[in-house]
Amino acid sequence: MNSIVLFTTDRGESHQQAALEAAPPEMEVRMLRAPGRAALKEALADVSFLISERSGVIDRDVIAGATNLKLIQRLGSLTFDIDLESAAEAGIAVCYWPVENVIRVAEHIVMQMLALTKRLLEVERITLEASPDWGESRRTDEDTFAYNWSGRSGIGQLWQRTVGIIGMGEIGVELARRLQGFGCEVLYNKRTPLPVHVEKELGLTYAESADLFTRSDFLVNLLPYSKETDMLLDEAKFKQMKQGAFVVSCGSGSILDEAALAETIREGKLAGAALDTFEWEPVRADQPLLALAKEGYNVLLTPHTAAGTPPENQSEPARARDYINIRRYLAGQELLYRLV
Repeated sequence: MNSIVLFTTDRGESHQQAALEAAPPEMEVRMLRAPGRAALKEALADVSFLISERSGVIDRDVIAGATNLKLIQRLGSLTFDIDLESAAEAGIAVCYWPVENVIRVAEHIVMQMLALTKRLLEVERITLEASPDWGESRRTDEDTFAYNWSGRSGIGQLWQRTVGIIGMGEIGVELARRLQGFGCEVLYNKRTPLPVHVEKELGLTYAESADLFTRSDFLVNLLPYSKETDMLLDEAKFKQMKQGAFVVSCGSGSILDEAALAETIREGKLAGAALDTFEWEPVRADQPLLALAKEGYNVLLTPHTAAGTPPENQSEPARARDYINIRRYLAGQELLYRLV
């Protein structure tokens, strides 16, 4: 059997190169960025394995023309655009693959939202001061305690809040899954809405952009960078948001007008923001939100670490995982996360 792999992705050059460099030497990997139907069908003519990153329609017509195809590997958890029935009829295995760094970003966003609504930095600072100004300290028991002894206000919850996600891809999907336990109303906006059954499974409601901005208690930016999204979140967008809302961003840093966001927080329109990505990285000393954070505003800034770091004992590139199921197929081993 040949080991020709077609790798389709909508991601940029650096991500493509990382995937190519991680490929096992016994595999010939051909990379295509966001191919159309005709290009995909032509490219599949002589390959045995297809890696489809995040999305891309693979329907009955595409499958029918891929006579040598043995395995479709979806990188990510959404497979609604793959015709599983046709694949099964053609004897083609289909697997999904949870993307660890995507899941870590989703976890980070939950942390960001909780830290903002709980005013974590402020209450930690108050506690660490251990100031005698808060009154006499007494040993606690079941009837002796000093609830909110520093007189904090504005501490809320994530439970039953409305979260609006712009840039609804794999990270947004993993975030939606984690928010289900919080009883949140989760709105999303993307150019092509998800199928109704996927929305129902994830607890999502599609919203037009203006409606999402005005209704969200938490606005989550997960947009990738493009000419169309450059500085998309500007002063006008922040002014549309409800009084006391929060902005959370793990999408491209250049999506967001940081100066406008800082001013909207300073004037009291927004209650705070948490950013893991920035227009300039590493962050510069004149970054507008740094001053707010240092002044004690409800601003949480992290150094682009939401995706985490690989385990110290990891001996191969993280993207080598993209090829694990192909290697298992070639070795006659059971496939992981198999759907058909």
